[in-house]
Amino acid sequence: MDVFTDGACSGNPGPGGWGWVTRDGRSAKGGEEHTTNQRMEVQAVLEALRAIEGDVVIHSDSTYVVNCFNDRWYEGWRKRGWKNSQKKPVANRDLWEPLIAAYEERADEVSFVWVKGHAGNEFNEIADQLAVAGADEQKALIAEATDSAPIPWDVDQAVWVVGATTLSPGLESELDATIAGLVGDVSLVVSGLRRGTELRAAEHARRSGVAVAVVLPFDDPAAKWPDAERARFDAIVEAAAFTVTLSGDPAKPGDAIAARNRWMAKAALAAIVVDDATLASALDDAAMSVVRLPAVPIDD
Repeated sequence: MDVFTDGACSGNPGPGGWGWVTRDGRSAKGGEEHTTNQRMEVQAVLEALRAIEGDVVIHSDSTYVVNCFNDRWYEGWRKRGWKNSQKKPVANRDLWEPLIAAYEERADEVSFVWVKGHAGNEFNEIADQLAVAGADEQKALIAEATDSAPIPWDVDQAVWVVGATTLSPGLESELDATIAGLVGDVSLVVSGLRRGTELRAAEHARRSGVAVAVVLPFDDPAAKWPDAERARFDAIVEAAAFTVTLSGDPAKPGDAIAARNRWMAKAALAAIVVDDATLASALDDAAMSVVRLPAVPIDD
């Protein structure tokens, strides 16, 4: 029985999927929320061997998988106490061990063949499509979880400030004046703390005595910021009345910010949008009250 396997990952690490298919049309797919492409390649073979009995030829475009068995890498790993040739712990041991055990139980029935990926092999392409579909399902689940995350404050008292990461001096002054004008009218300024608009607005609100809520697209988005800006970020997070961390993928920051924006559109009564006409129009269309900076004519 020829079985074609493949793995896929969006972000690597990130949401991933695995798939296998036989020439007679049997197939399966699955995935994990946070994984790697190599893990999904191994998982695909493991799932195939669990599902299919008898003689099996695994066709994989992963040299990582094929060479492990054809070149018997696993024997060296075990002799070295699950260390590789560089004397480092073998990656993905938690998957390799059950796969190697499954192989050894039926070594006379299982063989491995490498195939070139994306080279027109019909069944390799199907396996790839299944793996990508598995990864897409995980992405959809993450998006659903993000979109349904609870809002821990009174939406009617919250104003979201969002926009450009680089501000001209004139626009900085306009933003400061707009935030100052909120004092006494709203009880919460919500910020994603991106550099530029969001960080400055949060700092000005804090100085003005308005509570700040922080919404992060994923854990520690300021990890690689310069020290001075990181210190500003940390100061706001420490003083925040609320901190919400969504489940975005840091390897896909654009997607994570888009998911954050969808969530925030439900989490505030109004938005101040700085130098982002596309977002301002989208929020207008969603019937959200929007203040645009720089200010535009009311009939624009």
